[in-house]
Order: sequence, then structure tokens, then C-alpha cells
Amino acid sequence: MATVNIDRLLQAVITMGGSDIHITVGRPPILRIDGRLRPLETKVLEPDDTYALMKSIAPERNQQELQEEGGTDFGFAYGEQGRFRVSVFKQKSNVAVVLRLIPSKILSFDEIGLPKICSALCRRPRGMFLVTGPTGCGKTTTLATMINYINENLDRHIVTVEDPIEYYHNHKKSIINQREVGVDVPSFTEALRRVLRMDPDVILVGELRDLDTIEAAVRAAETGHLVFSTIHTTSAAGTITRIIDVFPVDQQEQIRVQLSANLIAVLSQVLCPLATGKGRIAAYEFLVVTPAIANLIRENKAYRIDSSIQTGRKLGMQLLDDHLWQLYEAGKIMMSEMLDKSRQPAALHDKAIARLKTLKPHERPPTEEEDFGPILRT
Repeated sequence: MATVNIDRLLQAVITMGGSDIHITVGRPPILRIDGRLRPLETKVLEPDDTYALMKSIAPERNQQELQEEGGTDFGFAYGEQGRFRVSVFKQKSNVAVVLRLIPSKILSFDEIGLPKICSALCRRPRGMFLVTGPTGCGKTTTLATMINYINENLDRHIVTVEDPIEYYHNHKKSIINQREVGVDVPSFTEALRRVLRMDPDVILVGELRDLDTIEAAVRAAETGHLVFSTIHTTSAAGTITRIIDVFPVDQQEQIRVQLSANLIAVLSQVLCPLATGKGRIAAYEFLVVTPAIANLIRENKAYRIDSSIQTGRKLGMQLLDDHLWQLYEAGKIMMSEMLDKSRQPAALHDKAIARLKTLKPHERPPTEEEDFGPILRT
């Protein structure tokens, strides 16, 4: 019975264009569609239901980890239609499950709206390219697109270290080996310690979680490899500060020098629901490390990076708020969404109100509410 139910849930999220399924006691299964939660019209789940659904998809070792640690993560394929990344955890002594759909189709640079210079950066022989942003903002999809571009166009040996493996890549022009933490290798640190002996050209590290992983990733870039990874930060300048702050004070000078020499780009992104209510679009902040920006990193002047991004437009650089404004002005996202995702909502709000006053009603971008001023200034 549980297997039938889980199959129907998996099919529902694919058919309805959802991104996640939430399974928890006391609610029916809930899908996230275009960023919003939508309950399915089925029975309210009881403890036995969530446990049976978990048991129908979780491998034995993950069921054991759930009992011992109170949570476990894994991935699995649903036929040819897609893969799911699964988080199982205990809450109020019951089992809850969240499944994230990883689409089987890898998108192109144009389809996800990546800056044109990304393809040139993917051809670089060495350096570090970071994709950052909050959970669920499409970092994995962006990285998969870049890895696929290298795989299709260049003869490279690509090694990925992921927890769990999300997009499956086939060998194309490149050779690609994907290692899953907990299955193929015990930890990110151990995988990175060994990867340099595998004659890699390109290394993908699923996430820079701790000091050891960051250190190993920077060392890999320093020794002549192209390294891709993710980190949970909300801006390009904030990413650099965050990495440096992870290190003890007596090592920060050294990591600033290493980053200035090896970091090639930071792409920060957020996902916004489209104004039409169907689908989502990514807004990007993009930093390309020029000699001037490398100098700012080395001299501990990350606070000046934003103004350097504004003057680097010919390289495709842009601030997140500038891209959000472009999407709003083009009528692609609501004003409320632009303000929710922006780093300086008060400034964007004033700009939007001033702009609206110059337009006739039929020329105005879609908006739900025009005056957010009192809320933003409290």
C-alpha cells in the first residue's frame, strides 16, 4: 500500500510541476509548487503512514541512521522521470520526510539565464567558482548546467563529491566520476584528500561546510584544478567575508592571499515566482574577480566590492538588486517579490514608487500593493 502511495505522490509532483513533497503527521501530503505550499486532497497522515512511506523508499543503512541519529539524507531515481533528494527526520517522536525533485533534464545557460561570461569561465584551466544563495534557490541546477557544458564541450576528467548525488551525468566529451559521501567515501574532507591523486581537471564539491573542506577546496584550486562549489551566503562580497571568517584569526591573512589568487567568480542567486503565477525565474548577483577586486580581497576591503561590481558591467557583473529591478520593470515579477528578495528593500521601494508615478496605469508593471514604505522603515 505504501509503495503505491509513494508512487502516486512522486508522479503528482512531476505532473504538477512541483519542486518538493512534504510528508508529516497531522497534515495531508503537501507539494511546493512555484515556491508556494499546496496540500493534496488526500487523507491526513498518521504516524503509521509516514513511517510506511519512509520505509518504502529509504535504504537499510539510512533507516539505521535515522534510528541512531534522528535523521538521514539520501537520493534515489524515479525511473527516467527524475531523481529525488530525500531528507528523513524525527519530530515529536514521529517520522517526517521531505523529497526534493531533481529534474532529469539539465538546462542550458540560456534557459536558466546565466551571464554569457560563465561559458568562458568554465573553460579556465584552474581557479574556484562559487555558486551561493539560500536553500532551494537552484544552486544545484546552476552547477549541473556548468558541469554539463564542460562535459559536452571539453575533454576533461571531472570528479564530483556530493551528499547525496543529485544530477546524474553521463560520460560525453569528458570523463565524469561522481562520488557520494556516505556511500563511496566517508566524508567531503576524505574525498578531497584523495581526489588530487585521481588526475582530475575539474572538481565539484557539493558544499563548503567547514574549515577542512574550504581549506582542501582552495588547495585544489591552487594546485591547478578548476573547482566548483556552493556555500549558503546571500551576496558576493558576503561570500568572501564568510569564507575568511571561518578561519582562525592568525590564518586569515593567508586565506585572503589564497582567495585573491584563486577565486575566479561568485554567482549569488535567488528564485522568484513569476508574476503570472506559473513558474519561477532566477535573479543573480555576479562577481568576476578582476585584478582590482583581487586587490580588495587581499587588502581586506570586501566592503568596496559592491561598487566594483557596478563598474564591471562589461564583464557581465551585476548586483542582485539591479537584476531584481530589471525583472520587475520587465513585468516578470511582482513588486512584493522584488522587495522580499532584495538586499536594500527601502531603496528599491522608493525607486519603484517614483517610477510608478511617471507611468499611466496600463503601462505599470504588475504589483500587489504599492506602498510598503511604513513596513520597510520600522
